[in-house]
Amino acid sequence: MRGPDHSGYWTNRTTVQMGFNRLAILELTEAGNQPMVSPNGRYVLVFNGEIYNHLHLRQQLTFKNFKGHSDTETICACFDEWGISKTVEQLDGMFALAVFDQQTSTTTLVRDFAGIKPLFYGWDGTTLVAASQYDQVVCHPAFVNQPLNEQVLKLYLQQHYLPAPFGLRKQTFQVEPGEIVQLSPEGKLGREKYWTFPDYSVPTIREHKQAIETLSGELENSVRQELLSDVPLGAFLSGGIDSPLVCYYAKRHKPDLQTFTIGSDSMVHNEADLAGRYAVLLGISHSTSMMSDGVGKDILNEVLGCVHEPMADFSIIPTYLVSKLARQQVTVALSGDGGDELFFGYERFWSIAKNIRYQLLPWVVKAGLYKADQWLTGNKRINGIVLSASQAQAHQQLHSRFSPVWLNKLFPHLHHVDLPEAYSTYGYTNTTNEAMLIQHIRKAEFYGMMQKTLRKVDLASMGNSLEVRVPFLKKSFIEASLRIDPYLSYGPAKKKQLLKDLLQQLLPESPIDNVKRGFTVPLGHWIRKEMKEQFSDRLLQKSFLSTYGLGQPAVAELLEQHQQGRDLKWPIFTLTALSAWQHNLSA
Repeated sequence: MRGPDHSGYWTNRTTVQMGFNRLAILELTEAGNQPMVSPNGRYVLVFNGEIYNHLHLRQQLTFKNFKGHSDTETICACFDEWGISKTVEQLDGMFALAVFDQQTSTTTLVRDFAGIKPLFYGWDGTTLVAASQYDQVVCHPAFVNQPLNEQVLKLYLQQHYLPAPFGLRKQTFQVEPGEIVQLSPEGKLGREKYWTFPDYSVPTIREHKQAIETLSGELENSVRQELLSDVPLGAFLSGGIDSPLVCYYAKRHKPDLQTFTIGSDSMVHNEADLAGRYAVLLGISHSTSMMSDGVGKDILNEVLGCVHEPMADFSIIPTYLVSKLARQQVTVALSGDGGDELFFGYERFWSIAKNIRYQLLPWVVKAGLYKADQWLTGNKRINGIVLSASQAQAHQQLHSRFSPVWLNKLFPHLHHVDLPEAYSTYGYTNTTNEAMLIQHIRKAEFYGMMQKTLRKVDLASMGNSLEVRVPFLKKSFIEASLRIDPYLSYGPAKKKQLLKDLLQQLLPESPIDNVKRGFTVPLGHWIRKEMKEQFSDRLLQKSFLSTYGLGQPAVAELLEQHQQGRDLKWPIFTLTALSAWQHNLSA
């Protein structure tokens, strides 16, 4: 596990070894170092993350003889009194745990309910290896020669990251969000979920005023608890809705809050001006770093160097830069991630649901309606999603920026390879119940797009030894949001309406422009201009081509087509991230 402040090691001298590289946030003395043995000596723990309710949990314990105030020590004491399962159910925070029970010789891996912190493992029936970085698993002697899993490779190419529970090499996996994986002394591996995002929840808060009050109270409480730190803490600030809300409440409880943003010399992608206006409204000390084409060229190799798994969300570049900027002044930063998934912030919610009345009709009828609406309104009422076999299939395809044509041209050997049978993120069934459908979409976004975002942020931030906390994804806030009537946020041209209304109430002069930008970059332009050779050199390396069965002419054609004006930045960057990961493994 990761961090520059202390390296610890523990072994039972026979079968178990545990190591930890610490980024010290709470209890900066040796009383917070890991691996940590529980007070009665039964459990040994390594733990990545933060438990925000750990001081509350301490009050419920009979044990009081704590050496310090770290959340790691709290967890260990809870294990002694409550056992692992009950303890995990009580934790509210972000975490990846690896626990060895010396009494039963059982090893347990646990990941937080939202998947904020990563946890990878390899299991070949004899050896278990677990780590916060995927490359640490595949570089272990037991797994270094494992072949590629072609089903997972195809899934990566389509979704641009590795969804849990899959690993790109055979016999390698990820602990899923809200999952406990346990290895018995007899070598039996068991998996169970302790928390899942619900398929459907009946809203109990339907009035706008009550919803706003609930959101305000819960978000403020979430932010307040996540300010717990013994090191400097700040926040990312964009020009959107979510991070200004987080910063508003953070400023209320931390008057000296510092915020950070990345701007771009591309007006289409730049939101530094809006973020600056929010900083003025909030009265916050704010730092901005502008990212020019030259900066992007210089930083690309540095960013790709922190790709410890295939990850092809190219907004990792500005995320890395804003993390680097923040790390100059703070060790912890709050972010606004999670608001879009919980409060219907993406256009695709409405894009899929507006076709609901036509989805179950015969395809020929749907095709006729689509063509008619194309002629009458330019497909303002009925879009191409209606032509998909199912709502779920349409949803999954919206997240794939690697066209089947190029996928088959570049990877012909994967044409008849199916996706992993266990991949069920978009496994929901067609429905004519709109409330049910948008909840299905929200759950799929939670386990789909949001997981990709969290992996990007984790890689970019930890590449700078910066801890990023996510108040919208605190368990208590998630569960509160599920009690609110979705239609207070969802609908045509609404998108996060409740959050907008709350921000407008708190900051009446908010420059809300309803344009979603996020931290992003003009990558397509960069590939054609300043970074042309960098991308070409990486993708045409013989070792990369041979490892993944790519033909040099097909890759060269992909690059050339982009140079001629076709927008192929997504497949290019998806291959580039794969190439970078392979290079990092051998470096």
